Amino acid sequence: MGRKSHTRGKCGTVFRVNEPTHVSVLTGAGISTDSGIPDYRGPQGVWTKNPQAAVTATIEHYLADPDVRRAAWQARLDHPAWAATPNAAHRALVDLERAGLLRAIITQNIDELHQRAGSAAGKVIELHGTLHRVECVACDLITPMPEVLDRVRAGEEDPPCPRCGGIQKSNTISFGQQLKPAVLDAARDAARSCELFLAVGTSLTVHPAAGLCGEALDAGARLVIMNAEPTPYDPFADQVINEPIGRALPELVKQIIERS
Repeated sequence: MGRKSHTRGKCGTVFRVNEPTHVSVLTGAGISTDSGIPDYRGPQGVWTKNPQAAVTATIEHYLADPDVRRAAWQARLDHPAWAATPNAAHRALVDLERAGLLRAIITQNIDELHQRAGSAAGKVIELHGTLHRVECVACDLITPMPEVLDRVRAGEEDPPCPRCGGIQKSNTISFGQQLKPAVLDAARDAARSCELFLAVGTSLTVHPAAGLCGEALDAGARLVIMNAEPTPYDPFADQVINEPIGRALPELVKQIIERS
């Protein structure tokens, strides 16, 4: 990864920027924890506390084992995303967009909280898809998630596709599945065409999403990482902010807007 020399500093929520005109943001599970959706790999993460929970997110196991699919559908019934509402960090990115400074939000999240906060759908690149829709792995039929969850509540433990009878899953990227090429291309373009790249609430350990930091750096962008835990890209960042995201991101966005 090529990189010019930069200073790295940990601080509170003060970041001095010099008139960024295009900001791209990569968001991970950490931005939604204040909305009541737990992250995956943090100290209280879903997979940290229960490593077996990751099995339902692995495509090989999901397709091969009806019991895994039944467990996955039961988990979807009670997913915290249904009761979650956008928090101050999501709303801060709406402010950035309205100020004309946002190039794109590239999100690893599947909760659609960015759109619900008011971010334009065309500005949000959902790397890992959305929990709010269901797809058939055989015929690609897309169905609203509430319709399929109603079938589960009515007693269908593993509801098949209504068109072809195939296996259905949430319209998300599972472990073992490739990201959609067009979506990944859009994310890479957003990373390569910004002056400032913000990585917010992501461990930066899952690729190819984590590699977007390298794409931005190689294109000459500055990198700011805001995350509770250390990430592999911290040594390459202009700034690492370890403050709570719900407070730090709105303050950072305010500074960016004021100085632009």
